[in-house]
Amino acid sequence: MHILVVRNNSNPQAVDASLLLTAYLTEQGIAPLVADSASLGNDQGRAAIRAQLPASLDMAIVLGGDGTVLHTVHLLNDRQVPILPVNFGRLGFLSNADDGGLVPLVAEALAGELVAERRSLLTIDVACEGEADPYGEGEQAPGDFQELTEEAYAATIDPDAAFVGGTMMPPDKFGVNLRGMAGIRRFIALNEIAITRGALGRIIELSLDISGTHVARMRGDGLVVSTATGSTAYALSAGGPLISPRFGGMVAVPLAPHTLRSRAIVTDTSDIIEVTFDDTEDYRDATLFVDGEIVPFERSLAKVYVSVSPHPVTLLRADGASFYERISRDFFGE
Repeated sequence: MHILVVRNNSNPQAVDASLLLTAYLTEQGIAPLVADSASLGNDQGRAAIRAQLPASLDMAIVLGGDGTVLHTVHLLNDRQVPILPVNFGRLGFLSNADDGGLVPLVAEALAGELVAERRSLLTIDVACEGEADPYGEGEQAPGDFQELTEEAYAATIDPDAAFVGGTMMPPDKFGVNLRGMAGIRRFIALNEIAITRGALGRIIELSLDISGTHVARMRGDGLVVSTATGSTAYALSAGGPLISPRFGGMVAVPLAPHTLRSRAIVTDTSDIIEVTFDDTEDYRDATLFVDGEIVPFERSLAKVYVSVSPHPVTLLRADGASFYERISRDFFGE
């Protein structure tokens, strides 16, 4: 059995808990792999660690807050590995509390006694200026751009750049996903994507279509597209609704729109959201964030497609407060 332990190494309690946990797992005949959150703060660090993981993982245990959970989801990428999140952060809305003790909680997980909660992921397909439309309609001239596969990108990463066990990546790259600059055009998100104003701060103009139907033209700070999981994050701050994690669709929330007729839109599971940028001049450049990480590109964004991935993430949860009890406590102060 192979178990990955991801710890928030900036939290002394999480570090202490990881030592206790590795000792327990070793006693059970399991040799755990340990990764520090500092090594997961950008795509290159995650790729270096991913290259050192065994072919199969039985479980990932996350000792940290929601940010550490997000990094772990991106580390595992499309691998169907159940994740046991234990809160050692601030809000920890995705995580289990360790009120009954970490070891008993992990023992329940190993015995298959926890609830497997499926959470939807987003698939994001991007086309920049001069690149072909990934959905094949209104194709632009592909020019000299060659889209890079995940396998080819992984081959460019030095596996010695970060080690399972916690070599810190350069701090100036934390929160930066360079896969767009390398030529990757497909991404995943557990919480949301945010399309926002660029470095010059000028408002952006975009066209929003859903499953082939034109919905709106928007001017403002941008747009957030989130899962039900992400409805308690950026989308909520932008005025979106709280949505049960059992819901499988998406929610699109405008950011500071320059109109009084703007509304959040909740979609079906099978819908595809298409965002087109009508004005791609440098002074109106849009910026893409995926689960809070900035994704720079060499060219201006032209189209962004967002859909629900066919592969959800599995979070292991102990019996406890329901979603509605948690939002009553955390968001309404009841």
